[in-house]
Amino acid sequence: MAGHSKWANIQHRKGRQDAARSKLFSKLAKEITVAAKMGDPDPDKNPRLRLAVKEAKSQSVPKDVIDRAIKKSQGGDAESYDEIRYEGYGPGGVAVIVEAMTDNRNRTASTVRSTFTKCGGNLGETGSVSFMFDRKGQVLYPLEAGDEDTVMMAALEAGAEDVETTEDGHAIFCADTDLNEVSNALEAQLGESESAKLIWKPQTTTELDLDGMEKLMKLIDTLEDDDDVQRVTANFEVSDEVMAAL
Repeated sequence: MAGHSKWANIQHRKGRQDAARSKLFSKLAKEITVAAKMGDPDPDKNPRLRLAVKEAKSQSVPKDVIDRAIKKSQGGDAESYDEIRYEGYGPGGVAVIVEAMTDNRNRTASTVRSTFTKCGGNLGETGSVSFMFDRKGQVLYPLEAGDEDTVMMAALEAGAEDVETTEDGHAIFCADTDLNEVSNALEAQLGESESAKLIWKPQTTTELDLDGMEKLMKLIDTLEDDDDVQRVTANFEVSDEVMAAL
């Protein structure tokens, strides 16, 4: 069970959904505000904003929250955020990428470094682990969208590179620069997707036992609890037996 596609399942089984959902809404709204401020406030004219709004809708963010985030970007008092990537190793030698949006680089760097140290990891330099990942666009569809062959054909016609079908659904991958176009083309053939976003796709994975997985979960949970951290990616793999034990 590869980590990049299973972390949501682990979170779901752990519970604490209300607090996590509230924090997720806040982070998705921040992405919308930043995307709208950097480009046009009209999603149809701003690919990054369109994808941010699409991702927010896929997570059931209310329309008024989305509209408020876009409106906030046009105000003179809108905060300015820097986008920063941190890289390091977690428990068991798992490679970890942390993506953040912050109005205070020193605060965020200090917090991320402290979290890695306290949770048995080591924060490295930029580029220290990202070479083990590929930057890709990912579009997710439920199994109901069609059988594997149908989705594969639609993906190839849309300009995608690969499709992974599991019991959780279809994950379609494309070049990061093609995500908006591929997402639009897939939508025309398969309907609305569950999600369309940029990800770090691991080239290889590190398998963890139960103890290692529990330590890694603590690291990722603590990082994701930070308001400056947008998303965390790790190249772990976990067996069905360890998943069940969690």
